[in-house]
Amino acid sequence: MPEPYDVITMGRIGVDIYPLQTGVPLARVETFGKFLGGSPSNVAVAASRLGRRTAVITRTGRDAFGDYLHQALGEFGVDDRWVSAVPEYPTPVTFCEIFPPDHFPLYFYRQPKAPDLEIRSGELDLDAVRDARVFWMTGTGLCAEPSRTATLTALRARGAAPSPASPGPPRVTVFDLDWRPMFWGEERGGNDEAARAHYREALAHTTVAVGNLDECEIATGEREPHAAARALLAAGPELAVVKQGPGGVLAVHRDGTTAEIPPLPVDVVNGLGAGDAFGGALCHGLLAGWDTEHVMRYANAAGAIVASRLACSSAMPFPHEVEQALADGVVGAATESTP
Repeated sequence: MPEPYDVITMGRIGVDIYPLQTGVPLARVETFGKFLGGSPSNVAVAASRLGRRTAVITRTGRDAFGDYLHQALGEFGVDDRWVSAVPEYPTPVTFCEIFPPDHFPLYFYRQPKAPDLEIRSGELDLDAVRDARVFWMTGTGLCAEPSRTATLTALRARGAAPSPASPGPPRVTVFDLDWRPMFWGEERGGNDEAARAHYREALAHTTVAVGNLDECEIATGEREPHAAARALLAAGPELAVVKQGPGGVLAVHRDGTTAEIPPLPVDVVNGLGAGDAFGGALCHGLLAGWDTEHVMRYANAAGAIVASRLACSSAMPFPHEVEQALADGVVGAATESTP
C-alpha cells in the first residue's frame, strides 16, 4: 500500500497576476508578476514548505496557464497527479490591487465557469482521500455542481475506516469556510441561507472549522467570536478556529481548551496570502501533535510572515523562518522566502 499523504487539499486553483507596485490603482500598474493561486492550492504549498507530503485535487483549463500551474506545483513539491484539465473552460486568473496595510481588492476572472468547479465524484481517488492524515476542503467547492457533490462525497469517505496504510493519530478533516459571495450567483442558489445549508451539511463531516468573522457569520449566523466558535462546535467539528485579523485568533476545542492568540507585529505588504500560510501551518502543527496554543502561535507567525511579503504561494515560509519570528516576537523587514 502507498504511504498516505500528510495533507490533501481540494478545490480552487488559478493564476494570480499581482502588481509589482504597491499603492497604485490597477489601471495605472505597469508591471505584474505571475504566481500560482487559489486558497487550497496555496495551503498545500504552505504545508509542503514546512516539510509535509502534500497533494491537491483540482482542475485547470487545457491551456498555457494550466501548464504553468502544473509546473509551479511541481516546483513547490506538491503532487499534481489529481490535477486534470477541462477543455471547455479557461484556467482562472485573479488580479489584485495592493494598498497596505489593509486594502487588497481582488478581481476574479472565472467565467463562464471555473474548471475547479468541474471536479466530479467518479474521478476521485477516495482511498487516498480517506487515508490522508489531513484532508482540507473549502466553502468555494460547495458553490456549484458537480464540485459540491464531489466535495461532500470526499467528506463522507473520510468517515470510513482507514486502511492499514494509515497508522498513527486520528485523521483531521478541515473545513476552510472560505466565503466568496461573488462565486454564489443566483443561478447557483446563491444566497446566504442556501450557502448556510450547504455549509451545515459539510460541517457535520469535519473535525476542524477555520474562518474569519464574515465566514463564521455565513456558516452559523453568529459574528461574536466566542458565540461563533460555540456554534461551529455544535455543528460537528472538534476544533473551531476564528480568525480576527488585527484581533488575533481564537481557537476553542470541544474538550474545553481555549487559546486566544494576539497578532504578531508586522509591517503588512500584502495580506492576501496570510490565511493560506496560516492554514498550511495549522495542518503542520496538528500533524505534529502540538497543543492548541502552540499550533495557533505557529500558524499566526506563518501568516504574519506572508503578510510581510508581496506574493502568496512563493512567499510561504520555511520552518526556520517561522521559528525565528516566534523567537523574535515580531516579523522582520520584508524578505524573499529562503530555504
